[in-house]
Amino acid sequence: MRNSKFRVFLPAIVLASSLALSGCRSHHIDCTVENRTGATVHQVEIDYPSASFGIDTLNPGQIYPYVFQVRGSGPIKVQYNDPGGKLIQRQGTSLAEGDQGQFLIILMPEGKVQWVPSLNIKN
Repeated sequence: MRNSKFRVFLPAIVLASSLALSGCRSHHIDCTVENRTGATVHQVEIDYPSASFGIDTLNPGQIYPYVFQVRGSGPIKVQYNDPGGKLIQRQGTSLAEGDQGQFLIILMPEGKVQWVPSLNIKN
């Protein structure tokens, strides 16, 4: 009797195990914000399609990692306050739902921003 119950549940156990081992995962972007301005910046905000994240203070040479998923499509943007309190706003490349990979945002002197995407773009 016990052996027959095991046979009934065996297909379900095999299916559940294969799904768990198949590596099902969602698309995400590993984003890194790096401060190369030479000074501390404040209220850093990164906007991407349908969401955003923020960093209160980013010291010179400091990096901040963040992982996110893109929902919808649109440009990635950054804004921050420089040491003098001036608001800097820059727009980068467009992202689309399903994009995945890495994205480096480098804050440079004089309000410049270097965008370094390394993405597998969804077609």
